[in-house]
Amino acid sequence: MIDSIIHSEIFMLTLTIGIYLAAQYLYRRTHFALFNPLLVSMAVLIALLRALGIEYEEYSSGNKIINFMLGMSVVALGYLLYEQIENIRGHTLSILTSVFVGSIVGVVSVALIARWLGAGDALVASLEPKSVTTPIAISVSASSGGIPALTSVAVIVAGVFGGIVGPWILRMVGVHDRVAQGLAMGAASHALGTARAMEIGAIEGAIGGLAIGLMGVMTALLIPILDKWI
Repeated sequence: MIDSIIHSEIFMLTLTIGIYLAAQYLYRRTHFALFNPLLVSMAVLIALLRALGIEYEEYSSGNKIINFMLGMSVVALGYLLYEQIENIRGHTLSILTSVFVGSIVGVVSVALIARWLGAGDALVASLEPKSVTTPIAISVSASSGGIPALTSVAVIVAGVFGGIVGPWILRMVGVHDRVAQGLAMGAASHALGTARAMEIGAIEGAIGGLAIGLMGVMTALLIPILDKWI
């Protein structure tokens, strides 16, 4: 009886949502950066899934509705961008230039560091799209000879790290412009950075959402070209 409940879709969906809400509550109460809701949720879920003997494939299947809702969240980002269109006009050239430069720096820097540490071609290809949202990153990684599973980990690490320390770094280097903050968070840390940007303000969140799309397109186009020179 208990075993059938544990392996049911309702249980796994409830477990996921419940742990995330509890992690959010913990973060709001403490405001401690390392208690990032996503980071805490991942750690707790991994421990529980191993303890309960639930395989990842079964867990993923039980949370299909969340994957579906992720697609709808993209529409929500688009609506937020529409609401802030007046604040974006006049920044078109600076936005495109910033994301273009950010894409090049993001790919080249991680590739050079990885090669300096002795990484092979497959590992480098897996790390290059780290700052791009997961579906695009996996596709780019696979077409470049990378390891999609490793790319997923790199994307999550980049997102969590950016969401935790991104605002602090921007303050330390004196970046106070709201458009610049949103661009930096969205371009460097994709959806997780944008979620953190939304906590800062509506304009930052809207620009972060725009940066996710532009960064994905530019990175996908630039990696095959940059790979010839790196």
